[in-house]
Amino acid sequence: MRVHVADHPLITHKLTVLRDKDTPSPVFRSLVQELMTLLAYEGTRGVRVEPVDIVTPVAPTTGVRIADPKPLIVPILRAGLGMLDGMVTLLPSAEVGFLGMARDEETLEPTTYAERLPEDLSNRQCFVLDPMLATGGSLTAAIEFLFARGAVDVTAICILAAPEGLAAVEEALHGREVTVVLGALDERLNEHGFIVPGLGDAGDRLYGTV
Repeated sequence: MRVHVADHPLITHKLTVLRDKDTPSPVFRSLVQELMTLLAYEGTRGVRVEPVDIVTPVAPTTGVRIADPKPLIVPILRAGLGMLDGMVTLLPSAEVGFLGMARDEETLEPTTYAERLPEDLSNRQCFVLDPMLATGGSLTAAIEFLFARGAVDVTAICILAAPEGLAAVEEALHGREVTVVLGALDERLNEHGFIVPGLGDAGDRLYGTV
């Protein structure tokens, strides 16, 4: 598993505002989209392309375009939805699927409650969006779900991660073609399974408590 922490002053600056408990939801949502575009730039370095011949106003040349089959973007509901616009801004030709996963607050184990994905993901590159990599259970389950349908490589893009969760994902997906791109790697998990210092519950801060 490849891990890339996007160490950039703009990302750190935006993360600082995002972490602040007094940042209101509209600003929080806007910052998540901005951060996602920056992280998507890092996360798509390995996106598959194919050559294409074009003619500029000056001369013929050869460039590249996104190869078929198109990449699949998979936000994990509900918090991953807040990252979707930033991703499709950078990769508008990609297709979008959805995976609904929830964490049991007692056992911290993930459950899948909804999915809207192609049945066959053979030869597909997939990009999973999940703001918080905490215990790693939901992200691991989501990635295994995609590989079970035939995906060939998966890139997970997360705003924050805890070392414990990152280690759990790496252990569970050993030998798989997986890349994890992070805005920051935080200190630890607390006894409730939350990232410290973190930013709280991303879904609640994006959309309000339900």
